[in-house]
Amino acid sequence: MVSDTVKLGALAGAIILAMVVQGGAQGRPPMRVHTATEAQELQLVPASRSVQGGKVTVKDSGDAVKIRANGIPTHAVGQFPNRGNPHKITAQRYNFEAEKGQAASLARAYGLAGLFGAGLNGVPFDPGAAEFWKGNPNSGWQYEALGGAVRLGLDENHAHVQPSGAYHYHGLPWGLMKQLGWSARSESPLIGYAADGFPVYALTARVNGKVVEMTSSYRLKQGRRPGGSQPSGRYDGAFVQDYRHVAGSGTLDECNGARVVTADYPQGTYAYFLTEDFPVIPRCLKGDADRSFAKRRPR
Repeated sequence: MVSDTVKLGALAGAIILAMVVQGGAQGRPPMRVHTATEAQELQLVPASRSVQGGKVTVKDSGDAVKIRANGIPTHAVGQFPNRGNPHKITAQRYNFEAEKGQAASLARAYGLAGLFGAGLNGVPFDPGAAEFWKGNPNSGWQYEALGGAVRLGLDENHAHVQPSGAYHYHGLPWGLMKQLGWSARSESPLIGYAADGFPVYALTARVNGKVVEMTSSYRLKQGRRPGGSQPSGRYDGAFVQDYRHVAGSGTLDECNGARVVTADYPQGTYAYFLTEDFPVIPRCLKGDADRSFAKRRPR
């Protein structure tokens, strides 16, 4: 039987390859060269500015969900451009659509070949950063966007802007969560939808009549990285590969999901959760991703 470590190692490799292919398709600039090996505390840009013109419509038919949006958030954002992110927020043309199916037993690497999903405000969840050890996507070492080793100019919504002008979340979207009435004392409201149509919630759920925090089952590896032609230093969260999935160590599976009963799905559903700890935004999917969530060349 293949171990979780082996399966997830293969999944991570597939994810990185998919990111490279999609990155080229989007016409991104050449990879930046980094040699940092230590995680740092995030320096978040204060979310003190407003952006006008946000538009979004969300239609849930029960069998499928459709989101039409321009990607402009209606909550406060950080200053863009900024030192770590030289891009300005501009309107996009998103037409997301996903049919709701059954969760599969195997994780699907498409989660980073395209967008993981989108919030109810139409802003994408796109957790992976196209930043690699020494600028080499084939190195096997991808910088974790929330690890702080590479400055990405994230604001207090853990978001920043792509060269195309697309504002997107790398972590907990606090502005959106507050707008939707999220509270640590209550089960999470619906936050958005994943590319496979399953719902996305944040941090909390009602389990056996009690509100509990839903927790990641990823843990930092023990010891130190290989060094030599690979990064050195201890596994501290600077890289995605510093983590491994330990089944049962948290309440969620390898895709940060679980079957739950919610106000939106009283008969129960598989759902993804945004968590405090890695991966925060899931890095894989349990269903088939709709093509509308694929990353495209900026217009």
